[in-house]
Amino acid sequence: MSRWRPPAPASTAMITPEGHERLKAELDELWRVRRPEVVRALAAAAAEGDRSENAEYTYRKKQLGEIDRRVRYLGKRLESVRVVDAKPTDPSAIYFGAWLAIEDEDGDTREYRIVGPDETDAARGWISIDSPLARAALGKRIGDEFEADLPGGRTSFLVARVRYGNG
Repeated sequence: MSRWRPPAPASTAMITPEGHERLKAELDELWRVRRPEVVRALAAAAAEGDRSENAEYTYRKKQLGEIDRRVRYLGKRLESVRVVDAKPTDPSAIYFGAWLAIEDEDGDTREYRIVGPDETDAARGWISIDSPLARAALGKRIGDEFEADLPGGRTSFLVARVRYGNG
């Protein structure tokens, strides 16, 4: 059996202004605070002598690699994303950045915000624009019904509310 996997589809290069600031703050934190701490700890571990049996040295090398990998990713991602901060010309329709309340077949209402793939947060109800639910909802208005192919199967929804802005 092969370990080959097809490449993941490219994620949408859109982000909200808040998400962009969070990514920049994470990059700054990693580069100015975390990385220097790990480098100091790595140097201290290396000074202890035999590195082949030094668990602290091995751990710090791995930690430094993870930080450097994330720093490289964030640097490239911040260059490629487009910050979307303007409201759409039709604020009654669902587009990027919208807060939407949808009612499912059972009458349960849930609220979501459509954001970029780098800022999804299930606990806050922030879903990626690349998600099946968001893709199916794009362009819909209050009162529109739509179906989405979700992991649990095809589900119907009714758009109850659409708004833009923080909230």
